[in-house]
Amino acid sequence: MKLGLLTRNKEAWCSKQLIKSIMKREVQPVCFQFPDLTARVSCKPEISMNNCQNLLDELDAILVRPIGRGSLDEIIFRLDLLHRMERLGLPIVNSPSAIEKAVDKYHALAFLEEGGIPIPKTIVTENAMTALKAFYELGSDVVVKPIFGSRGIGITRVTDAEVASRIFRTLSFFHNIIYLQEFIPHGTRDIRILVVGERAIAAMYRVALAWKTNISQGANPVPFTPEGELKKLAVRASKIIGCEVAGVDVMEGKNGFVINEINSQPGFKGLQLSTGIDVSGAIIDYVLKKVACR
Repeated sequence: MKLGLLTRNKEAWCSKQLIKSIMKREVQPVCFQFPDLTARVSCKPEISMNNCQNLLDELDAILVRPIGRGSLDEIIFRLDLLHRMERLGLPIVNSPSAIEKAVDKYHALAFLEEGGIPIPKTIVTENAMTALKAFYELGSDVVVKPIFGSRGIGITRVTDAEVASRIFRTLSFFHNIIYLQEFIPHGTRDIRILVVGERAIAAMYRVALAWKTNISQGANPVPFTPEGELKKLAVRASKIIGCEVAGVDVMEGKNGFVINEINSQPGFKGLQLSTGIDVSGAIIDYVLKKVACR
């Protein structure tokens, strides 16, 4: 059996843990990147790797790690490739449709809200004047985010109307979407829950010195055991987006828990090291079980 690991960097910590877990189960890992792939239509093979392999014959499944930055052409083509391989019968985790939903913050939150999941009040517009009105509507204390992005990069909190106006006009000038979210006081911590299949397998507090709580921004992971209802909420949110493996970000607001984001290709170094739970092993076991049940 061969399991594909679609990763930008096979030497990255999470990728190395996944490779170890694959090999431990006597399965052969095959690591590759999107630029290694070639697609054909109306000729064979449909998908080849390094111009010499029929990927559909070589692999039993693919586990997708972060697909990486790229131009609009590159990102669309990468997702098209995943869709094509899935239609041709190759199991993909997570599915390209789930990746598409999760990577777009507005798209994901709309699905969660429609599914009855508590989320922060969020207003999205292309118009700077409308965004300024939204700033006041959200209590003059907002978080401005890029609609695509991760690890807390490009996120800022704004409480001053003049600063808000300058930011919104600048974003609009450069044809950026203006994505505003109410600031939910949560101290200096939030919760990350790792969902695999229909189980919340591990959780941690991400404790920071300020309101940003991303591990990549310097927050510290602290083990946390969520209660049953919170686990169910995280699993339900993941299922709505279609993620089989997901990092679910939760904030504790004054009115209870809210789901802030769903990450379809989550890092898990802080979670695995702080909790001692074999996250990589659980992910690989899930993928192998999925293959066995085909």
